[in-house]
Amino acid sequence: MALKATVFKAELQIADMDRNYYHDHSVTIARHPSETDERMMVRLLAFALHAHEALAFANKIGNDDEPDLWQRDLTGAIELWIDVGQPDEKQVRKACGRARQVFIYSFSGHSADVWWAQAGKGLEAAKNLTVINLPAPVSPALAKMAQRSMKLQYTIQDRQVWVSDGKDTVHIELQPFRGPS
Repeated sequence: MALKATVFKAELQIADMDRNYYHDHSVTIARHPSETDERMMVRLLAFALHAHEALAFANKIGNDDEPDLWQRDLTGAIELWIDVGQPDEKQVRKACGRARQVFIYSFSGHSADVWWAQAGKGLEAAKNLTVINLPAPVSPALAKMAQRSMKLQYTIQDRQVWVSDGKDTVHIELQPFRGPS
């Protein structure tokens, strides 16, 4: 018998001064049993950083042809492809060919550095790829905020993000491994 995903509900209040985007979003996140709270909360962070009415969580687990999040235009073309973690270099190249913009949010400290040292060389030609590395203490701090029902506030300005659940606040300085060429 297969294990079922755990459903999380989140109310997100997003104030993104860089994009002039101030909206609330109610999202439902299915966390697969193989996914950690850290990874799920980084997916939520990625959602907040790119929030848009057309941005949606995809069915990534067990499906390499889909990202963690994506945004499609009205014709079905992929505007934005977002992956979390350390995806395979071949999958990233394929995503760059399918989407207008590709973002990867890596975390896990040293293992993210090792991943980028190996994968980065093969991705130099990708003009539409941005890779952001989250500092090592960020994802565990975000994981502590994970609850089945969450209310989170995201304040974003100048590559700085503050995430608050009303009790605790996590400050994140976004560190690009690589920006678009």
